[in-house]
Order: sequence, then structure tokens, then C-alpha cells
Amino acid sequence: CMDRKMTSQTAKVVLSLDAETVSLLKDGVNFKKDPENGKCYIIYKGTEGFKACRNQCKHQGGLFIKDIEDLGGRTVKCTKHNWKLNLSTMKYVNPPDSFLQDELEILDDGGLRLVELSPLDPWLADPREPLQLKEGEVKVTYLTHACMELQLGQRRFMFDPWLKGPAFARGWWLLHESPADALDRLCAADLIYISHMHSDHLSYPTLKVLSERRPDAPIYVGDTSRPVFWYLEQSKVQLTNINVVPFGVWQNVDEHLRFMIMMDGVHPEMDTCIIVEYKGHMILNTVDCTRPNGGRLPQNVDLMMSDFAGGASGFPMTFYGGKYSDSWKATFIKNERKKLLNYKAQLVKSLQPKIYCPFAGYFVEAHPSDRYIKETNVKNGADALNAQINNLTSDIKTWTPKPGAVLDLGLALTDPTNSEAITNPPASAKIYKDNWDFDLYVDELNRAISCEIFKHPNWIQFYYTWAGFQNYNLVVRMIETDDNFEPHPLGCDYLVDFLDLSFPTTIPDREHSYLELKNRVGVMRHVVVHGGLWDDLYIGFQNRISRDPDIYHHKFWNHFQTELPCPKQHSHYCYPVSLLLFRHFFGC
Repeated sequence: CMDRKMTSQTAKVVLSLDAETVSLLKDGVNFKKDPENGKCYIIYKGTEGFKACRNQCKHQGGLFIKDIEDLGGRTVKCTKHNWKLNLSTMKYVNPPDSFLQDELEILDDGGLRLVELSPLDPWLADPREPLQLKEGEVKVTYLTHACMELQLGQRRFMFDPWLKGPAFARGWWLLHESPADALDRLCAADLIYISHMHSDHLSYPTLKVLSERRPDAPIYVGDTSRPVFWYLEQSKVQLTNINVVPFGVWQNVDEHLRFMIMMDGVHPEMDTCIIVEYKGHMILNTVDCTRPNGGRLPQNVDLMMSDFAGGASGFPMTFYGGKYSDSWKATFIKNERKKLLNYKAQLVKSLQPKIYCPFAGYFVEAHPSDRYIKETNVKNGADALNAQINNLTSDIKTWTPKPGAVLDLGLALTDPTNSEAITNPPASAKIYKDNWDFDLYVDELNRAISCEIFKHPNWIQFYYTWAGFQNYNLVVRMIETDDNFEPHPLGCDYLVDFLDLSFPTTIPDREHSYLELKNRVGVMRHVVVHGGLWDDLYIGFQNRISRDPDIYHHKFWNHFQTELPCPKQHSHYCYPVSLLLFRHFFGC
């Protein structure tokens, strides 16, 4: 349900089986397809009756097949990432401690009817008839990565301003050179939407400029369980007008303009997307959501934007040992990017927006020390996705934006073939960046290496006690390294046993899972000092990972990537880690 207080639902029969078909269902797993629309479902027949669900993995929407390794006949395996679902419990067993599958209701009336309960589409509340747009009344300007400026009448709405500095510590850098006046545009915006806390959307170097020039700029974020601005106390960024809004509720700006923030179905604790409506015309921005709004989205919007590139993960580029050869990685990446391209193209085709724009994928691993990642982490191209959409349907106008390019929505809707509907930057405009001021940002991270607290060996025990993850049968070896992932002369090499949160000097001899993490020392220590999330290490390609057995520990990674203590929880102030450590060691 989009709004946590919203309880209204619709019930829809998605598959009907007659009594004869039901009698032919075998014990265990049964795959069934709706002959009318081709959608697939799984019915599990057990001793206590039937269970049913969509044939769609909750991780990234892949299809399940029978798991031939399961002799009990209870599990299915996803074709995308080999996630496994136990249908008798509707729990994912690989990775363990991750998701519960959404079940379908079952009506038994001699046959079987599978019923899907869904919340009412919140954007249908208070519908408005579209009014004619004048030329120049609604303009959409692409700035860089996920940053778009919407001119809506007299209002200017800015999305996800990452305009300077790196993201994910020092792992991501802007591919495009944003227009020279981009920061001025940001500081003059009437509304700023920040979709989630990842630093390619919540850019503190960018927001520092905003806070110095206009600290009361109105910023809007969704009411996620992990606050978007959880890091604000430590960031030295002073913003005074951050508005947290509920999901699935129209926020009225004026008589013509309103917007609605919705949550992601896979990562509801952090990811969001947005619908902006002006004079009855809808703009849908799904940003990075894996399953925006649980897969329920408005059709026939005037403009849709979404990510497209892939490559925004440490897997598999940062993994080593076992099967993770360069050739295996290359094959995996090629297949994954193709699947993503097909998924995005089919999604756009199904929603039938009048105009589609791929964005939020224009980053590059530009630092010289990340040359290996840059060369192997091949990404989808926006033109390739638009070409695939154009092959599927001729009813959707596609737009591949360049920095400073402007879409006049009124002109484009009146005549999609009108060449004046899109204004491209002048031929002399610089499109791609070739200088990123590496030293400024890398030196700032590396200053953490010599921080006083790391001279005390107890910092390791104190940090992981603060982090609060334990009672999990996993042993991790942490190695602090230089840029080439060789042991750093000032770095530590230690073990953490998360079963009892101990710090053994040798690997325990019991049966357990094992991870070896090589982390660049500057980034690791910056994360520790500021109580940061491990996305800077993992998504930022700042570590190398080996695991035995080769399984994904969702509970471990989810904790360190999303569930570390917030600076403020339940209105009680929790000091940043650096202050806690200083208090612990020096009594200050």
C-alpha cells in the first residue's frame, strides 16, 4: 500500500482453473500461464492445501524455474540471479533472511481462482482533465545524470541534483559536463525532489553549495523508514527546509501543479519515485526503483523517465577467486545488460507513455586507479534502449538527452514530429567531462587514515559493537589496502566473527560462511569515522570481495548498507561514530 494508512484495495481474479485442471495438479510446484495475457503463476500443492504467487522474483523481477537441486520439490530458482524461493513457506532461502513472496488469495469453488489484492491507484484520486499547453509553458531540461529541471508555468522543479564532486566515495564521477549555469538553476528552484540517499542523487558536495547560497531552498523527500537525510548532522551542510511527505498522496503546489511520491516495491526502506502533474499532464520519473510502486504505474503519461544503464553494483566486477574470472564476468555482464535492456523496453511498451527519456545512468569510473572497473563494467547505452523501444512500438517518441537539451512538452504533444520540440545544446557545447578534480576529493577521504582514533586497537571492537550486527554465522576478514588492493602499511588486517561479535586471531574451526574484504583504507576509515553506510565501499567499487561458499549474505549486506544506526532515532540523539570513539578513548 502506498500510504501506510491507506487500506482500500481492489480484488482481481488473475487466473481461473476448472475442477478438472485442479485435479491434474501434482504435489509440489506447478507452473501455470494465463492463456489470455501470457502472465505466469506458480501454484504449490502441499499437505495443507494450495499456495500461489506470481512467477516473478521479488529481487529484480526474473522468472522462476524448477530448482533441480531441491529433491523435496518445494523450491524454485530465479533465472536472473539464482535466488531461490521455498513455496511451502513463501520465504526466500537463497539468500536467507531476505524477502517474503507476495501471496495470491485462493478461492476454492470446485476449481481454483487466484485473486490479487492491490491498493487503489493513488494517482486516480481527484482526477483532472488535461488542459492545452502553450508553447514554452512546460520545458524539461536535462542537466546531468539524474538531474532534470522542469519548468512548469512559473515554477521550476529540480530532480536529484548531482552537479559536482564524486558519488560513492571516489568510485563514480559525472560523465557529462553540466551546463555552466546548473548550480544557479538549482539555487533558484522552487522545489527540489531527492529520490533517495544514494550519493549520485543526494550529493553533499552539490548541496553544500546550495546550503551556502540558499539554505532555505524547499526540498521534498519521501517518508522512507531510513531517512533520506540521515547523514545531515555530520555533513557540514545546513539545510533548513526539508519536507518529508507521505507516500501516495497528492501534494498541491498551486491550482495547476501537484506531485506525488511513491515507494519502491523492492527497497521500500529507501527508494522512491515521483509523479508530477501540471494542468492534468503527468510526468513519471521512476528514477532507480527496481519495481516502482510495486509494479503498478500510470499508463499513457505524457513523459516517462527511468534509469537504463546498469553497472551500479559491485557485483561481479569487484569479486575475485573461484569462478570470477574476467571471461566469466564479461559473459555475465553482457547477459545482464541485455536482460535489463529488454525489461526496460517492455516496461515502457506496456505503459505507453507519449514520450520516454532514459536518464540516471550517465556516470563513469574515471579515477585512474579504477581503470579495471571502467573497462569491464560495460553499461547499456541510452540510444540502444530507445532503438529497442522504437522497434517494439511506433507510438512512443523517444528522447536521448544531452546536457542543456530542452524538451518543450507542449510542442511535442501537439506534434511528435516537430523538430522544434527539442532544442539541443549548441555544437560548441562541451558534452563529456575530461577533468574531475580528483585530488581535492580523494585527499579529503585519505585524511581519515591518520585520524587519532585509529592509533587505538580497540577502535575495531568499538566500531562493530556500535554497528550492532551479530548472531549470524559469518566470519569476515577485513584487510585495509592501498589503491591497488595491496596491504597498506598503516592498515589493519583483522577477523570479525559475527556469530558472537568476537575478534579472533585465527579463523574458527567450526563450520561457517567466510568473506574476505579488501577495502581501500582511506574510504574504509572515512566510513568508520563518519558512521557511513557501506554503499561507498560496495557500490563505489572501493573493495574486492571473495566468499566461501559463493552465496550472497543478504542480512549482512542489508545491515551495513541500510540499517546502521542513524544519527537520530526515535528523537534521541546518537552521536556520530567519531565523537563516540573520542568519548570512549579520551573521556571527552
